[in-house]
Amino acid sequence: MTARFFCPPPLVPGAEIALPQSAAHHAAQVLRLRVGDAVTLFDGEGGEYGALLARVGARAASARVVERRAIERESPLQVTLVQALIAAERMDYAIQKAVELGVVAIAPVASARSVTRLDASRAQRRVEHWRQIVVASCEQCGRNRLPAVHAPCDLGEWLRKPSPARLRLLLAPAAPQSLAELSAPGSAVELLVGPEGGLAPEEEAVALAAGFRAVRLGPRILRTETAGPAMLAAMNALWGDWR
Repeated sequence: MTARFFCPPPLVPGAEIALPQSAAHHAAQVLRLRVGDAVTLFDGEGGEYGALLARVGARAASARVVERRAIERESPLQVTLVQALIAAERMDYAIQKAVELGVVAIAPVASARSVTRLDASRAQRRVEHWRQIVVASCEQCGRNRLPAVHAPCDLGEWLRKPSPARLRLLLAPAAPQSLAELSAPGSAVELLVGPEGGLAPEEEAVALAAGFRAVRLGPRILRTETAGPAMLAAMNALWGDWR
C-alpha cells in the first residue's frame, strides 16, 4: 500500500513539495522510504496526488508531484459530531474514529457534567492537537478532505447558533425511539453526544427545544467515546455507503 501524507495546499503537478516535519520523519524513520519511492499526497481540499520522493534525509524530505487524481472517499452523510468534552485520551479516540467514519466536522462543547475544562490557552492547544489527529486519521483511512474542528464552546452557546442540519439527533439511552425508526436524512445531520455522566436533564430539555430528537442505540449504555462512533457506524449502515 502506497504511503499517504497530508501537505498544506496548494499541490501542483510538476512541483517539488517539502513534506511537513511529521510526515518527513514518518517517511524516513518509520517507513524507511527512499528517493524514487511512490507516495500519495493530499492537501485536504479534494482529490489526491501521485508523487515520487525527491529527497529523503534524517530531518527533511520532499516529493515531486506527478499527477492529480480526482478521487473522493467522502460519506454521503454530512454529519457534524457535537461531542461534550471528555478526558483527553477518550476525546482523541472519539475524534479519530469519527473521522474514519466520515464526519465533516467536530464541535467540542462544554456541558454541565464535563470533567474537562479548558481555558483559552489550553483550548487553542487542544484544537491544534485534535487537528493533527484529524490529519493522521485522513492519512490512514484514505479521505482527501479534512473535517473541520470547531473551537470549543459552551453547549448552550452551540444550541443557540443557527444550524443548517435538518436532522439533529441526541443520544439518550432511555429514548423511546431507535435510529432504525427514522427516515434517511436528506441533508446535513448533527449528532450530540454527552460526557461521561451524560447530559444534565435541563441540557437535554434545551437540546430538545432546539430541535434535537432523542434516539437510543439498543439496550446497553455505551461509554461516551464509544457512543458517537457506534452511532456513526449505524448511520452509515442504514443510510450511507456501507449498504
